[in-house]
Amino acid sequence: MIIKGGSRGAGAALGRYFESVGENERVTLVEIKGTVAQDAIGALKEMEAYAEGTKCEKPLYHGMICPQPGYPLTRAQFVEALDVVEDALGLKGQPRVVVEHEKDGEAHWHVAWARIDLKTMTAIPDSHNFAKHEKAARELERRFGHPHVQGAHAERENVERPDRSPTRAELRQEEITGIKGKDVRQEVTALFRESDGPEAFKTSLEDRGYVLAKGDRRDFVIIDRAGGDHSLARRISGIKAAELRAFMEPIDRNSLPTVDQAVGIVQDRLHGASAFDTQCWEDALASSAIEKEKIADHSRELNVRDAAQSDRDHDAAAAEARKWEDALAASAIEKDRNDEEERERRKQEAREERIEARIKLGYAKGQDYVSQTQAALEDHKWRQDAGINDEPRPERPAERDADEERIARLLDEDHRDKRKADQAASAGELSSGRKAEDAIAAKFDNVEITEAQHQRMQRMLDSGGIEREPDDDLKPDRQREVPGGGRTRSR
Repeated sequence: MIIKGGSRGAGAALGRYFESVGENERVTLVEIKGTVAQDAIGALKEMEAYAEGTKCEKPLYHGMICPQPGYPLTRAQFVEALDVVEDALGLKGQPRVVVEHEKDGEAHWHVAWARIDLKTMTAIPDSHNFAKHEKAARELERRFGHPHVQGAHAERENVERPDRSPTRAELRQEEITGIKGKDVRQEVTALFRESDGPEAFKTSLEDRGYVLAKGDRRDFVIIDRAGGDHSLARRISGIKAAELRAFMEPIDRNSLPTVDQAVGIVQDRLHGASAFDTQCWEDALASSAIEKEKIADHSRELNVRDAAQSDRDHDAAAAEARKWEDALAASAIEKDRNDEEERERRKQEAREERIEARIKLGYAKGQDYVSQTQAALEDHKWRQDAGINDEPRPERPAERDADEERIARLLDEDHRDKRKADQAASAGELSSGRKAEDAIAAKFDNVEITEAQHQRMQRMLDSGGIEREPDDDLKPDRQREVPGGGRTRSR
């Protein structure tokens, strides 16, 4: 079982690699999880955008799961292997894109995870990923019954560490130059062990067609006979970079050619200086023109694709806006319809109320039994609505009755005094009726009454009888007795 991977950026380029056939025979999109976009390029761009709020420069992790030749995996086994690798890398539950490539009749899976944890807005660590790959590979080999492969990091079991696997760049260089890296390692290692010093080692390399150069990021680089570059430390077995640096210290690095200059030296050896220079110039011009045209074509393709995507996005937004406007118009029409129905309903209720009122008015005008019964029911309903009950009227206060009895008694005495005064006047005992009134007034002066009672008594005296004022506390009776034993409203 072979498992590789590493952190990276450039989500759009990775998405194009996922979707392109290239050297593959078949490309299948297996799964897109955790993103809004449902295409590989869009999903990887979206996952890459998670890092905008962080300092992470490589927000994606690209992994590959490839079974050993002759041991193909089923779809269920691929899914199981994907879960094991995801757990080993600490990427469980992260958004991911899974693509299956088939090459030479054998399938392998490419997976891209988002390294940004959206809960903490931090990048998930990717350290010691080679050891995690090998640990997951050994576990899957045991599960699926595949032959055990000795790794360089995990489960070595006192076995000498094997050589590391070549990188993709190294494999690509081998395809172009036809020179295998392991062959270069064997040859250069033998030359190193035979040499007694750095100058002798440099001379031995030149005799075998290699050119020693200084690297930009590496201390020493050798250029093979086909123009391929190799790190010197990686092409000598059993030596570390610090040991090689100490061994080559007598050689001045500034005196060595650069990688580009060393490549030119190798080409000069193959073709001759003059012919090679001319050919290099022509090849450089042709290559530059071809590369420029490729870049221009690629740029035009990207512009056309971006314009098409922009048009699709614009059309989608316009369609969404039209949908919203249609929904708003439909809502307004529905509201107007409901308002119109409500107005019609109220008009109908008012019309029915007027008709019912006219019918009730017609009932109330007649003297027949039905009309009077309907009138009595309406009057009873009116009394209930107005809060008036049919209970007997309350009796008058006792002190008011006592006052009226006292006033009546005084008035009776007044009448008796007047009759006596009239008799006395006829007999000549009194000269005029004014004296009799004064005598009566003198009698009333002995009674303790209020000013209001005095005025009321004066009105009674002037009228010649007891005047009863209407009872304001009692409501007027709205019904009266009619012939036949019924009751009708007063009109």
